[in-house]
Amino acid sequence: MSNIETTGMSEIIRHIRDLPTLPEVAHELLADLSNDESSMDSMNEKIAMDQSITAKILRLANSSHFGTNSRVVTIQQATALLGVRNIKNVIRTSVMSRQFPIVNCPGFDFRSFWRHSTATAVCAELISRALHMKHDFAFTAGLLHDIGRLVLVTHNPSAYAQVIQTKVTLDCALIEAENSVLQTNHVEAGLALAQHWHFAEAVQDAIRGHHQPDLEDIHPLASVIHVANSMVHALDLNGQENDAVPLLSQQAWDTLALDEKECLSIFRETEMRCEALNQIFL
Repeated sequence: MSNIETTGMSEIIRHIRDLPTLPEVAHELLADLSNDESSMDSMNEKIAMDQSITAKILRLANSSHFGTNSRVVTIQQATALLGVRNIKNVIRTSVMSRQFPIVNCPGFDFRSFWRHSTATAVCAELISRALHMKHDFAFTAGLLHDIGRLVLVTHNPSAYAQVIQTKVTLDCALIEAENSVLQTNHVEAGLALAQHWHFAEAVQDAIRGHHQPDLEDIHPLASVIHVANSMVHALDLNGQENDAVPLLSQQAWDTLALDEKECLSIFRETEMRCEALNQIFL
């Protein structure tokens, strides 16, 4: 029996403390994204210091999705074409997706994981826009809602392979299989990581409540992420066969009160924007 099985969350906390802190440039970029007074010129200077982010932004700007007739070669041109919102989302996705090493874990598909995380982020942002909530928090929270799975799988790939097998064998929810095998789960691990990396309380609440949005005194963003997560599973955007749609909280659904026209619009734009983002990240 592995350490993770016998010590549960205490072992995970030690693993999180051993993870590298976010690089300084990444921290500055993420801080700028949350600062409405930060200028785009200042952000462009920081983007230029990161070759990987620069390349992804230029690839997105030159993708068929935006249909430009001339080649985009500078960050300034890309910003003018894509808009600040899309630039911010590329930065967030790029920064977070490279913080964890890819490990060999039978049954765990990193590409599928990021497809789902990105789609949930996009969908959550669209829902929050419809509800006139803070969009930036919604994208970040959607992107990070399942980040605890990466904490668990990179800490002990063989134990997480057991989790995946247990889920299949017992035909149960993933979080139930995690609790059974690991004595902890991706919600607890994700919340611990979000605290370690000093993410906003609204984002922490969204991670904590994305399966239980009805928890007392939890931020409304949890309901947004909960519904976005279910929508994305229903749209089958992670590319996995037999993807089950999780149970939807009636209270969360009623709280958001999205009408049919809004839902159809969110579905269409989520699929369209995810196709463009997947071209540069996957």
